[in-house]
Amino acid sequence: MQLFEGGIAMPPPAGEAYSLRLYVAGQTPKSILAFRNLKQICDEHLHGRYEIEIIDLLENPQLARGDQILAVPTLVRRLPEPIKKIIGDLSNTERVLVGLDLRARR
Repeated sequence: MQLFEGGIAMPPPAGEAYSLRLYVAGQTPKSILAFRNLKQICDEHLHGRYEIEIIDLLENPQLARGDQILAVPTLVRRLPEPIKKIIGDLSNTERVLVGLDLRARR
């Protein structure tokens, strides 16, 4: 079973939405963990105002150039601007919330 099948986890409703891209390299345990952590954080803090696009660089390596991806997994927040990047499996919830501007840095 493919966890990332289709690439989109949830379309955003009208209003301010977060457009997120998660760059992975295959369905490794770290990639799957990053997706699960991201989905949980979005469900808890963005309440349906988000879109997640999964980019598998094993299938489309040329897509890494557009967002200047150097490591995987990498999360790119495309909207709201400015663009932000978070590298890793997203298990540090506090770091992800600060990186997405959902919580102020302490």
